[in-house]
Amino acid sequence: SGNLEWLDKNKTSFLIMWRRPEEWGKLIYQWVSKNGLTNSVFTLYELISGDDTANEEFHGLDEAMLLRALQALQQEHKAEIITLDDGRGVKFF
Repeated sequence: SGNLEWLDKNKTSFLIMWRRPEEWGKLIYQWVSKNGLTNSVFTLYELISGDDTANEEFHGLDEAMLLRALQALQQEHKAEIITLDDGRGVKFF
C-alpha cells in the first residue's frame, strides 16, 4: 500500500511508515485550513512541538518525515519550504 520504502539499491534495509508523506501533508494542510492559517509562516519546531498542534496527529512527528510531507505539499503548490535565520520554516498558501 505504499507504506514501505527501500533505503538502498540492494533492498537490505527499509523504512515502514505509518502514513505516507502525502498523507501527513494532507493532515497538516487540513489543520492549517481549519484554523484559517493559510498565508502564515511556521517553523518546523512549531508544527511538530508547538502548543497549537499538541492535539494533532502530526504533533511529535519526526522532522525528516515532516520535511517530506511539506515537500509533497510544495509540489501541490500548497506550501513553500523556506530558510529562516534559526532553521527552516514553511509558508502555507
